[in-house]
Amino acid sequence: MKSLTMPIMAFALTASSASAAELELWRLDCGKIEVRNLALFSDTYNYDGQQRTLTDSCYVIRHDKAYMLWDTGLPKALLGAKPDPTAALEPSLSADIETQLAEIGLKAGDITLVGISHNHFDHVGQAASFANATLMIGAADFAQFKAVPLPFAVDPGLIKPWLTGGAKVDQITGDRDVFGDGSVTILSTPGHTPGETSLLVRLNKTGPVLLSGDVVHFEEQFANRGVPPFNFDRSQTLASMDRLTGIAKQLNAKLIVQHDASDVALLPAFPKSAD
Repeated sequence: MKSLTMPIMAFALTASSASAAELELWRLDCGKIEVRNLALFSDTYNYDGQQRTLTDSCYVIRHDKAYMLWDTGLPKALLGAKPDPTAALEPSLSADIETQLAEIGLKAGDITLVGISHNHFDHVGQAASFANATLMIGAADFAQFKAVPLPFAVDPGLIKPWLTGGAKVDQITGDRDVFGDGSVTILSTPGHTPGETSLLVRLNKTGPVLLSGDVVHFEEQFANRGVPPFNFDRSQTLASMDRLTGIAKQLNAKLIVQHDASDVALLPAFPKSAD
């Protein structure tokens, strides 16, 4: 009887703690990417001849007095960069994360955790601005920063403080309860990259919010099953799609595709927050 009672008690304590924690979530503008050949994002020819603008979104989560940054967007070097209308993929950045944090009374040193959905340059671009924070990233993705040759879209220079041993890295395998109370959970959703993750935030008033990382790039990909040919593993991608939609249905969560402007708009416009 003891072995059954203890897990039930532990679950009850976790649920109680999660409801007690004050939670707040802001969405940040971390750039955009003009895609002039959208066929790059589907191996089933869904987007031949199409173009689209991808939003690059990042998020700040307040857990009581602790602050976590989820993804760090495009590199600061893109601020003020001249446009290149001939590029198949043209990233641009109009404001850095630190400038936006200042609007809500925060500075870089207030961020103690930086969670990274995956290792591509448009998700780790400004990570080095938060070198005093612990970097939380899938172990398989962190390993790719040291690979030879480097995989697509991976730039080790963007996370140099953590590669040289001067900053703390938390390499994640499986799921991770970030604060130990069930309120914020990093979910293992591999496929786009080997260590891809998503984030579940159980807001007290808004309800659960599920941030997709790059499991898909557009909302409709959950239905059309289009997988970018540059993804690490097709079958894992499809399984991760199913996991996210299953969680969203079970928890009645807002599923936010981080590159889809219509999804990101489901959250309050910065500097307003969801709680």
